[in-house]
Amino acid sequence: MRLMVTGGAGFIGSNFIRYMLSQCEEYTIINYDALTYAGNLENLRDLERNPAYTFVRGDITDAVLVDQIAGSGIDAIINFAAESHVDRSIDDPGIFVKTNVLGTQVLLNAARKNGVSKFIQVSTDEVYGSLGNEGLFTETNPLAPNSPYSASKSGADLLVRSYHETYGMDVNITRCSNNYGPYHFPEKLIPLVITNALENKEIPVYGDGLQVRDWLHVKDHCAAIALVLQSGRSGEMYNIGGNNERTNLQIVKTILHELGKPECLIRHVGDRLGHDRRYAIDAAKIRSELGWQPQYRFETGIRETVEWYLQNEPWWKRVKSGDYMRYYEKMYGSRLVKA
Repeated sequence: MRLMVTGGAGFIGSNFIRYMLSQCEEYTIINYDALTYAGNLENLRDLERNPAYTFVRGDITDAVLVDQIAGSGIDAIINFAAESHVDRSIDDPGIFVKTNVLGTQVLLNAARKNGVSKFIQVSTDEVYGSLGNEGLFTETNPLAPNSPYSASKSGADLLVRSYHETYGMDVNITRCSNNYGPYHFPEKLIPLVITNALENKEIPVYGDGLQVRDWLHVKDHCAAIALVLQSGRSGEMYNIGGNNERTNLQIVKTILHELGKPECLIRHVGDRLGHDRRYAIDAAKIRSELGWQPQYRFETGIRETVEWYLQNEPWWKRVKSGDYMRYYEKMYGSRLVKA
């Protein structure tokens, strides 16, 4: 099976590519990524010489290049490509609408035109909005996004659904809870806490820090998407959650404890605009229909994640300094584009 993985140089996308190539020799993968600030080819440096892996530098809003790749015998498109940081969406909503909505539409058009057999839209639980103290998000929850980021992902999801209903395309939408694990860009909570603590820097916590998130190890997420690719029913949505609810403050204190760092590093800052109070996923559907089960307990997964950052200090220091952009331009040069 020949896959086009968009956003494959990012956190979840790179983990997915590595997972798929380790699971089955029948897969060949084109990693299509624009290499914006969160895309990093170092994430997949170990696969450079793998004949089943090809990298193409490109934007998902580039209809000509997307069509060229989709027309090269692609069997499935898995769309990870997205602007994904809520704070950045508050500052500049336009780029989120362009990439997340228009880019998804370009991919859908190319998939339809070229007869791509399966399209998977990798979405987020944030499209459902905020939960109270009780209950879980199910696939039947109405969309109620509260940030420009989640609104743009909601729009993309609706486009994907419309291509199934209108054109009969075989599509699936997956909505995951917060991921964690190796190669996570250090602007997000867990890698930010780890790396700041290792540098003895203050750790900013929004508001009271009691916002609740359900945490999912990225490898469990990748396994779930693989099952959807193989067996997902056409037109269906699947929630993917780790059943690991923690407050942000609990996460921060857990990491500080793992690193032996003092809690005095915590600094409460003004709350984020439109900050959702709680997310929690009901993953019963993917468990019952496709037999997926998360393998990671949070306590084990967070310990392994902390250890990964301890063992990969050059990676995260390059990312935090911005030197990784210059680093991979120097390392890869003209090989950044292989169409």
